[in-house]
Amino acid sequence: MDRDPVEALREAAPDGVEYDGLIARLEGETLQVAVDGSTTVADGTLADLPDSFVPFVTNWAFWHAIAPQRPADRAFLRWLERAHEDGDQSAVPARYDDLEDGVTRTWGQLRITTTLADRGQRRYEVRHVDDRDASIGDLQTYGDPDAAAEIARRDDRGRYRPLRTAPTLPTGWVFPALGPETLVAVVGAFYPATIENWYRERDGGLDVTHYREAADRQTGRYRSISELPVEALEWAAEACCADSQCLKRREWDEDGETELDVPRGDGEFPCREPCSLFVAAAKEWTDLEREQSRTYEFELTPSEKAQLDELVDAVADGRVDEIREAELGEGANRYRTRYLRAKRFEDGALPATERDDDA
Repeated sequence: MDRDPVEALREAAPDGVEYDGLIARLEGETLQVAVDGSTTVADGTLADLPDSFVPFVTNWAFWHAIAPQRPADRAFLRWLERAHEDGDQSAVPARYDDLEDGVTRTWGQLRITTTLADRGQRRYEVRHVDDRDASIGDLQTYGDPDAAAEIARRDDRGRYRPLRTAPTLPTGWVFPALGPETLVAVVGAFYPATIENWYRERDGGLDVTHYREAADRQTGRYRSISELPVEALEWAAEACCADSQCLKRREWDEDGETELDVPRGDGEFPCREPCSLFVAAAKEWTDLEREQSRTYEFELTPSEKAQLDELVDAVADGRVDEIREAELGEGANRYRTRYLRAKRFEDGALPATERDDDA
């Protein structure tokens, strides 16, 4: 902020100022400023104010002359430093004390720390939650929001991330000193539209599109997803919309009257409609659900059957790469799986006899 905060306050005072415990009025040419029941005359600059008044004036100046004025962005920034939009009459000095040390909150896999800068301005650091203890010197530093979009494109193994809210954000980077506008842009690059939808939900204006409505508006090869039965839809939501797979909190259901019997997740920001990845998955499962079940017979020892159970769990939970080659007791161990294939499979398939249950 180029202007002195007291000068900015004087310009706003003819209309009256009441914000976070600060009250300011012009009486003639005299600027009267009151905080916590005490009143002073602000005839000079910020340096001329009593120390107890300075946090209130710089806090007002930040939120009215520096911070974004868009309601969603403003609410998000205040949430980051644990401020209250309705104004806490005595919280500003205590909040400033906290901001001196840094106030940290998480947003998905982002760790965002707000600190106090010169004359009440805020500075924001953004890093991966798993890098909480890393020194800045050990991380790649950035400042441009375009860099956030590039970072979010691939995971730590270099694989493309089709779902931006998947818990696979790569580590090893930091945005060490962002202003409020740039901070909002960086968060939006990592997690598009999450601030806006979070705010709409808080404000009671989140528009939710349920599955059947989303399915009915599909065209082309995706038109068939409207045929997915509710039981399969619940299996799909369990597969895709869990915290381990997506950081959003599902707010959509089958339709406006029929809730899915599946946990919604614990994410900070809501999911207002089935995403494109879910729609693509629903297309595959709709095709699969058209098949009729059959009964097959094949031979397995109890340990081999348990191994297949463990294999499915390991793949579904993304733990295959965590199982070391020496852990031969693990069902998804590579050598143990290769042994099972060599023993029980022929040409990559498990020999089985199809049984006619109606015979």
